[in-house]
Amino acid sequence: MPDERTAEVTAAGIARLAGVGRAAVSNWRRRHADFPKPVGGTETSPSFALAEVEQWLRDQGKLAEVPRRERVWQQVTGHPAGAVTALVHAGCVLLLERDRPTAWLELAATSDERLVEMLPTALDHVLAARFGEQRAAVSSPSAAALAPSVPLLRGAAELAAELGARQAFEFLLGRHLDANPRQYTLTPPGPAELMAALAGADGTARTVLDPASGTGGLLRAVRNPAALYAQDADPELAALTALRLALHGDADIRAAAGDTLRDDAFPGLTADAVLCHPPFNERNWGHDELAYDPRWEYGLPARTESELAWVQHALARLRERGTAVLLMPPAVASRRSGRRVRADLLRRGALRAVIALPAGAAPPYGIPLHLWVLCRPGTDQRPDPELLFVDTTGLVHADGGRDKAQLPWAAVRNAVLDAWQGGEEQPGVSRTVPVIELLDDDVDLAPARHLSVPAGGGSAAELESVRRRLDGSLRRTMELTPAPGAPARPAGARTLTTVGELSRAGALRLRTGGAGNSPSGGPAVPVLTEHDVYAGSAPSGTLPAGPGPEEEPVLTEEGDVVVPIVGGGAVARVVDAATAGAGLGRNLQLLRPDPAALDPWFLAGFLRGTANTRQASSYASTATRLDVRRIQLPRLPLAEQQRYGERFRALAEFEDALRLASRLGGQLAQGLYDGLADGTVLPE
Repeated sequence: MPDERTAEVTAAGIARLAGVGRAAVSNWRRRHADFPKPVGGTETSPSFALAEVEQWLRDQGKLAEVPRRERVWQQVTGHPAGAVTALVHAGCVLLLERDRPTAWLELAATSDERLVEMLPTALDHVLAARFGEQRAAVSSPSAAALAPSVPLLRGAAELAAELGARQAFEFLLGRHLDANPRQYTLTPPGPAELMAALAGADGTARTVLDPASGTGGLLRAVRNPAALYAQDADPELAALTALRLALHGDADIRAAAGDTLRDDAFPGLTADAVLCHPPFNERNWGHDELAYDPRWEYGLPARTESELAWVQHALARLRERGTAVLLMPPAVASRRSGRRVRADLLRRGALRAVIALPAGAAPPYGIPLHLWVLCRPGTDQRPDPELLFVDTTGLVHADGGRDKAQLPWAAVRNAVLDAWQGGEEQPGVSRTVPVIELLDDDVDLAPARHLSVPAGGGSAAELESVRRRLDGSLRRTMELTPAPGAPARPAGARTLTTVGELSRAGALRLRTGGAGNSPSGGPAVPVLTEHDVYAGSAPSGTLPAGPGPEEEPVLTEEGDVVVPIVGGGAVARVVDAATAGAGLGRNLQLLRPDPAALDPWFLAGFLRGTANTRQASSYASTATRLDVRRIQLPRLPLAEQQRYGERFRALAEFEDALRLASRLGGQLAQGLYDGLADGTVLPE
């Protein structure tokens, strides 16, 4: 029977287990002859037996005990059949433990051989009960397939005893998605929750379909459903989505694998709501073989208009007056090849709203995507004579769209739902337009073309206020401009130490950000993001709500030093009273100095040194990564550190003043451009 030696771990996994950087693992391999030998992988990316690595780390005093979640995760990544198969097997057992805990306890008490023999039958019962038997995306694995998974299955069940079955699966699936970002197109929680609210899937819609379900993010946003239907062309994704949804609640789950447009798994379904983030810009979607498909009530979509095929599929699966919300690329609203279908959607009252989201809302993050809200017209219902346009791109500051963590989702959500629920029109944000005005030669439904944009520069008085603030900021910058300083006297070489040595000596603590959730029922915890550190701005992200998957968030304290570890920029930020208490975001490292041994501004200043960061950086094919432990700084008494620290603090204040002056100058210049262009400001 298999044991834990079947689980393998890469150098990156070893670094995660020991809480060190990849460079440290490479050093161990070179310096220690007894370091475990590779058992798999390639010459450039070897893998090692997890059990051997754990034992070596313990023998070296580098690991007291492997956290269970890390052990289970390494068993997932090292599974001989691949991580997705491992996740499916783990999800099946977690569902058995959740729905039939007594059955699992009886099985878990047996030997590995007996467990493998009896588990398929037990899984047959629970999977059939949750997913049905017709085209179910998840089938019970055979005993032979389960044999290599026994350590993983027992470990996953133990992890569920700590976290709960749902949280355990979310942790493992989340790790897998984070580790393979290019393989999956995710719908972030913000857009997913907004789409569910628009479709009535926040409590009123009981039967909801996602015909391109991906990883199940949209259907997870549905509140209190009676039945959830999911289909995806990728069988592995369909299985993961089914298990994820089944562990998330008690709704009936019907999930199937297959090409939805060519092979619809639910042809007779009449759902209350449809949510969909379809694949974009597909050319091989079935244009020729589906030319006479009855779903094309509003016209055969052109070969280049696959998105309009998904729109009509969604309408075909709705009950009368049911609502569909689709996330769409903006080109669908104006491409000439789709104008006939758009026109018929308008004439028959099927299209009810087009909503422009800010860039960065969902992948692809570089463009401002649209939401289309559609309702299946009733047989006795007159077409709605107006179409709602909403444009939320103006709710994001000019520098906010570069990072999805920067988007003000509360403001976006409120603006969209207020407009959808019949609130007053907001200039530049929302407006209803008579359908008759839209039925021209182009049938252009881009919101920006139908919303009157308020004067971008503001009034002359507002521009004068910006100019006065800029004048004050420039004066302040001049006052803070530092003198070059006295030339250094020749002296002996300074005694240096490294951040890693200071950490081992207890002079500071190192923490890495990116984990945890806001407490259930409590206020949202702000998050200091990588962008905030570079921009010198207040924490702009938020931790996701609900029970955390397994880790407490790292919360900042006054005097902490925060450093981005990806990108190669020489940036360090000392946390002040206003920022203290924020969660630490992804790709950030926190250094918490002991104030009796180390001055935070002294530490931050030496972290900013260009030569220092250059020698502490490693270079991959796509990014530069900073190993903070290798940063050097001189050994100085605390009083001398504080002298340096005061100087570094003054430099940071000067830098903040420069940043403010630059922002105000840009605001004034753009405001004058806009004012002169739209006539609110005269040349004289």
